[in-house]
Amino acid sequence: MKELESDNLFSGIISSKTRIKLLVRFFFNPAIKSYLRELAKEFDLSTNAVREELNQLTKTNLLKSQKNGRNVYYAANPDHPLFPELKSMVSKVMGMDQVIDGIVKRLGDLERAYLIGDYAEGKDTGIIDLILVGNINDHHLADLSKKTERYIRRKIRTLILTREEHRGFLPQLKDRPSILLWEAKR
Repeated sequence: MKELESDNLFSGIISSKTRIKLLVRFFFNPAIKSYLRELAKEFDLSTNAVREELNQLTKTNLLKSQKNGRNVYYAANPDHPLFPELKSMVSKVMGMDQVIDGIVKRLGDLERAYLIGDYAEGKDTGIIDLILVGNINDHHLADLSKKTERYIRRKIRTLILTREEHRGFLPQLKDRPSILLWEAKR
């Protein structure tokens, strides 16, 4: 996971880097479920280090767990009183608030914006993949993307689709991690 200055939002409050990674992983996209070995491999940590943090987060009810076969899957607990605040804080750490403000709201005839790929799974890989639906000026988008990239220190890749192309793309979108970031109010 990419370490950035914005991570200070959590590191000043939470001393465990593993716990921070887990909070980002689970609260950025609460629909994602993961198991111990998958997380240990992703974070390049021992299973014991990850297990200890998962146990603490489960004990405080921030995460819920569910056994499925031999694996125990963990996910954010949307019923926890701090869920909305943690989700908001994680979005700030990941830079999504700047992406929304810097790109999505200024593009003109934008209908929808989706986050796909690693970021939709809560993985901070440094490359943000967006699908933008609508009639968008490529030149204006490129300029806004570059300015936002410098500010959030992450690369932004976009795929622009018309409304018709989006309808044809919907089946593929349902089969991969995605988050609807923004939708025009009609």
